[in-house]
Amino acid sequence: MARPLRIQFENAYYHVTCRGNAGEPIFSEDYDRRKFLLLLQHSAEIYQVNVLAFVLMTNHFHLIIKTPSANIQEFMRHFNISYTAFYNKQHRRYGHLFQGRYKSFVIDADAYLLEVSRYVHLNPVRIQKGLSAEQKITLLKNYRWSSYYDYSVRTRHPFLSLEEILHYFKGKKERYRDFVESGITRTINPLEQGKGHGIVGDVAFIEKLMAGIIIKPKREQPAMKQIIKKVQSERILQAIAGSLNLRTEEFLQKGYKGIARGLAMEMLYRYGGMNQREIGELMGIDYSAVSVARKRLAGVLKKDKDLAKTFHEIQGLLSQG
Repeated sequence: MARPLRIQFENAYYHVTCRGNAGEPIFSEDYDRRKFLLLLQHSAEIYQVNVLAFVLMTNHFHLIIKTPSANIQEFMRHFNISYTAFYNKQHRRYGHLFQGRYKSFVIDADAYLLEVSRYVHLNPVRIQKGLSAEQKITLLKNYRWSSYYDYSVRTRHPFLSLEEILHYFKGKKERYRDFVESGITRTINPLEQGKGHGIVGDVAFIEKLMAGIIIKPKREQPAMKQIIKKVQSERILQAIAGSLNLRTEEFLQKGYKGIARGLAMEMLYRYGGMNQREIGELMGIDYSAVSVARKRLAGVLKKDKDLAKTFHEIQGLLSQG
């Protein structure tokens, strides 16, 4: 998998997570959790970072932050070192506490900030099996080590910046509570949007970021390729949908029988930079089925002049950028 880019810019929003080394706990007692939050507040004050939300689990944590000064790397380095030094001294241990570097996703706040905040706050109940919705809601309300109580009842952690998320609900905490609880029985992970390239946003947002990214380290180049691939594939699917008066979700479904599905496979292979395995994963089929579909389409294009005309029209749309 490509290593996500470290993208920094002023007033960027991020989802950040970090796991214990080898899956080991990063908290041994509640005193550790309280100290974690104190150090988080301290680091946020030093680097002028806004902490919007958090949840502390046994062997990992999640944060949503905003960086007015484009300094997530400096902030996270300071915070992780501070907490590791405390934890090691407190528990008479040595070495790494966290597993590798932290993971971060840039968030398109207008489109995904609310979904990511709900995902973060639902962490304590998402891992619970065999509980009813009512039991999960009770567990969620009683969970001490997240910012959900601050958002849904009253503020316990004054260092949190609650207003940006609550703004979408006109400042009414009960409305935010309803929003979070409405997702308690669903499996929704908005971070899937950012896998491979680290950006949770639509094509327009990704293109906007790409315009300001300069790639220097070679190790970051695979992630840039993933970003470009996502943008190109979205353009291709939108061009096909527009030309055939369809929605992309229609022909991406496995049971769809129309020609749009074959066109999408061929276009994604030719112009989207995707191999047949990647196309198969997108379409929910084996890569060998992609090869068969592309060969079938090639035969149809030779006989069907109207389809060939449509094919060239879509090519023209793509060549316009």
